[in-house]
Amino acid sequence: MKKTPLFETHLAMNASMVAFSGYLMPIQYNSIIKEHNFVRKHAGLFDISHMGRFEISGNNACSFLQHVVANDVKRLADNKVLYTPICNEEGGIIDDILVYRRNEKHFLLVVNCANREKDLSWLQKQSNPYQTIVIRDVTDDISLVALQGPFSRHIIETTFNSDVGGMEKFSFQDISLGDFHTTISRTGYTGEDGFEIFTDTKDVVKLWNSFIDGEKTNDLLPAGLGARDTLRLEAGLLLYGNDMDETVTPLETPICWTVKFDKYAFVGKESLLRLKEKGIRRKLAGFEMIDRGIPRNGYPVLKGGEVIGKVTSGSFSPTTNKTIGLCLVSSQYAGIGEELGVRIRDKTCAARIVKIPFYTVSSKAV
Repeated sequence: MKKTPLFETHLAMNASMVAFSGYLMPIQYNSIIKEHNFVRKHAGLFDISHMGRFEISGNNACSFLQHVVANDVKRLADNKVLYTPICNEEGGIIDDILVYRRNEKHFLLVVNCANREKDLSWLQKQSNPYQTIVIRDVTDDISLVALQGPFSRHIIETTFNSDVGGMEKFSFQDISLGDFHTTISRTGYTGEDGFEIFTDTKDVVKLWNSFIDGEKTNDLLPAGLGARDTLRLEAGLLLYGNDMDETVTPLETPICWTVKFDKYAFVGKESLLRLKEKGIRRKLAGFEMIDRGIPRNGYPVLKGGEVIGKVTSGSFSPTTNKTIGLCLVSSQYAGIGEELGVRIRDKTCAARIVKIPFYTVSSKAV
């Protein structure tokens, strides 16, 4: 089992550790609900060094990525970040990733940890016609933490006396925070304002401790994967392996907007065009429970006693005080207000299709 450079730090903070995609990661330090609510109201610090990181460089780096991903990399300006799926030839989602553009010849990709080896192999295979492309797995060299919540900007600026307020969402900069050389992006996976911070692996423990020790206003807590999952679900953000995989296309999900058919070509384009022309038969939709019960991944979804899909994610939502989830169901039953059943153990419990995201950030960032 792999460990991130912050493993011993998590143990020292009494984190409960669990196996996650080949890593031992903190699921919580105290209480998932407490950490969840703290991120919504203040800020939380997450270790996300288990995510994969690749550098793509070379004269044709932009053209190569334009061929590999479904979104339009050529529209991406320097120091901007793009969210996009990578699709296989059939249009199934190999992974959903972030693309950071330093310049036309130099990019950084952040990929899901469970897909790191698969993605690297796929990228190397697709790079064969691009002789000048260099793909480097820098996951072990560069670590990554996420500072999320309405107080995140305030915490960075007071801890390190650095101005990050002018940074737009989905942009990044190379910034020195005290003694640390970092790359900071205004991105995240919680639905809150926040930042993701890359730094040399040798410095990440000191960086983490600087945030925790330097925060004197009681506005920051470390947060684990448990809170990260409930936060992302409330924000309507998809989880690879649950809400999407290689059997699901982006056109069947809320990230259909990432598919740019006006691009000349990309892997999976022809299959996705055929699917679009035939009509989308399944949709990933949000729902809330009417009856009591916690829906989990894989639970059957029913209409009129017949199975019409499955739950992909489900949890109690601390912010809305409801039980919510995502389900992949026949398109005819995915409309807002449609009432369905979810089989929880041996009982069919009533649920209703609702608009996602379940939660959106207010103008409370400070």
